[in-house]
Amino acid sequence: MDNTSQQQKRSLWIDVWARFKKNRLAMIGLCVIIFLYLVALFAPVLAPYPYDKMNLTNLYASPGSPGHILGTDEFGRDVLSRLIYGARISLTVGLVVVGMASAIGVTLGALAGYYGGWVDSLIMRIVDFLYAFPFFILAITIVAILGPSLYNAMFALALVSWIGYARMVRGQFLALKQREFVEAAKAVGASGFRIMFVHLLPNALGPVIVQMSLGVAGAILSASGLSFLGLGAQPPTAEWGAMLNAGKDYIRSAPHLATYPGLAIMITVLAFNFVGDGLRDALDPKLKQ
Repeated sequence: MDNTSQQQKRSLWIDVWARFKKNRLAMIGLCVIIFLYLVALFAPVLAPYPYDKMNLTNLYASPGSPGHILGTDEFGRDVLSRLIYGARISLTVGLVVVGMASAIGVTLGALAGYYGGWVDSLIMRIVDFLYAFPFFILAITIVAILGPSLYNAMFALALVSWIGYARMVRGQFLALKQREFVEAAKAVGASGFRIMFVHLLPNALGPVIVQMSLGVAGAILSASGLSFLGLGAQPPTAEWGAMLNAGKDYIRSAPHLATYPGLAIMITVLAFNFVGDGLRDALDPKLKQ
């Protein structure tokens, strides 16, 4: 039975990958994401200068200037180098926020969906309470209380993002917990923890994976927004939102300072959204022949 089950799971993921590859936009998004992670990983090798190296004799150099392909900023720092190092921070923020939010949301959603009763009512009332507030305003409030910093921004975004995962997993568990394999697990004496995280959760992972891929894009965009408002990454950190915030003051005299970080955010968010859409289509059982 174990070998048969493993073969079925392997066949399922092979089928998912085959469906995913047929989506051109999803494959383009995946290639862009891989490229960005390679750039972030090898930033010290690829960046022509340290991200914080200033040259006060070469301020606001335009793109294409000697030694500075994308120009320099108000402190003479190389824009390309800061974009490359900024990829590290933005991609890390997306993964950390989604990791924290999904861990909290999946756990609470599993508890609510499996046990029901007062546990479900308590968790869902918290979810309803948080849904009553605009997502970004709530994140701003939390960061304002804790103090502006990149770590506080990540914590705040995770704290307001878990509710989507909780509601999704709860719904999946409510639909699955009456299935025969759950009754069989109970009959052989499996604990509630084992049933939730060994039998039920793997069958509910499809929508969670899609939500996580889309959540990375949302986290990057939200973190950039907080940094743009001065509540996220603080100078001289090379973060795309902070670069955009600094560049807005020179939009007429040096438009490249805001254009390039804005494009970096847009391309990254689009890539994750394309991958999320591709995963949703690939994991949708209704699309199977």
